[in-house]
Amino acid sequence: MRPIRLPEPPSPTMGVPEIFETGPSSIVRRAVVIGNGFSGSENQSLGLVRALGLSDNHVLYRVSRPRGGLNEWLHWLPVWLHKRLYYIVRQLYYYWRRNKLADSHSENGGSSVGLSTVLEADLKHIVNMARESYEKDGPLLVVASGRDTISMASSIKRLASENVFVVQIQHPRTHLNRFDLIITPRHDYYPLSPQAQEKIPRFLQKWVTPCEPPDAHVVLTLGALHQIDFAALRSAASAWHHEFAPLPKPLLVVNIGGPTSCCRYGTDLAKQLSASLLSVLASCGSVRISFSNRTPGKVSNIIIKELGNDPKIYIWDGEEPNPHMGHLAWADAFIITADSVSMISEACSTGKPVYVMGSERCTWKLSDFHKSLRERGVVRPFTGLEDIAESWSYPPLNDTAEAARRVHEVLAERGLRLRP
Repeated sequence: MRPIRLPEPPSPTMGVPEIFETGPSSIVRRAVVIGNGFSGSENQSLGLVRALGLSDNHVLYRVSRPRGGLNEWLHWLPVWLHKRLYYIVRQLYYYWRRNKLADSHSENGGSSVGLSTVLEADLKHIVNMARESYEKDGPLLVVASGRDTISMASSIKRLASENVFVVQIQHPRTHLNRFDLIITPRHDYYPLSPQAQEKIPRFLQKWVTPCEPPDAHVVLTLGALHQIDFAALRSAASAWHHEFAPLPKPLLVVNIGGPTSCCRYGTDLAKQLSASLLSVLASCGSVRISFSNRTPGKVSNIIIKELGNDPKIYIWDGEEPNPHMGHLAWADAFIITADSVSMISEACSTGKPVYVMGSERCTWKLSDFHKSLRERGVVRPFTGLEDIAESWSYPPLNDTAEAARRVHEVLAERGLRLRP
């Protein structure tokens, strides 16, 4: 396996004990993560917390929406309004059925009443915890990611501004001053570019967000934050040694996501990918293919049908344990569908060759993301003409570490610091 050389975390500096250096209420020792139930968003928050050295002292809360049936049409609403509307609909439905609401459970495993109070209950709990433990434990770091977490994170900041430091990951669109720091990819500002402005009707331009350039407390990244660093890869290489070390080299890992609003595809891409993989198979020692939970069945079925019987190719069946970390540690090269910013960002943090399939199908800000990657030389398009045994490299993407460094700087500007 070609070694992955990523920077080691900085060593803690020796000095005066923290209680005498800055005071007990100036040290950030703990974190709260506000998630939305989607691994792509929560992984970004957990990655930042890990990079800040607080992975052993954090609590994860979730702002989750009701799902299934009518709820799939209500996701455009603010989460608090969605829950209340869903509660009213269920009340009317069960009144009509002459059943008690408590006798029925939602798809999420609890009653509608419980769902409607989760956000408020967690808000009160976190605010009270930040206030009551401030003198003893210092400020509380709050890290949130995703649209559904915006209201809760900003409310925590408003109600306990002296006791918390709130970081919002992904652009909240409006009122940036509701947070202490915002971490978002550069392509979130694509609507402000001349290319995007040409595509937007003039009467709609003032309604497109973001509407202003980033200010001093916005941190711009190229890709998504994640939990992949030198220590994680080293641990995964050891944990998966028995399975991946014997495989013929080079090992090609193929990660297949699913179509999105900015990257639409279907069986046509699956057929193209299958044909291109067969074309490069001679230069591969072995191939490992994984699907995400967003991969449509019609896409995965074609891949399995076309490639599943080849002895060089192994297709993960979705059962535990998930080999994703082993793939990142042991792969010699990656092929990734263009829809997933997270999967591409993780692979590009290894410094290994990353080929992207389907970027020509991407539009709007996702197209801008791929353009930035190509300009940096960290990805190449997958055409089916590649020699997978050919190795090429680039400075690994280090967005998570850079974001963590900026958090340190802003904390220092406010007289705060993280525990050593």
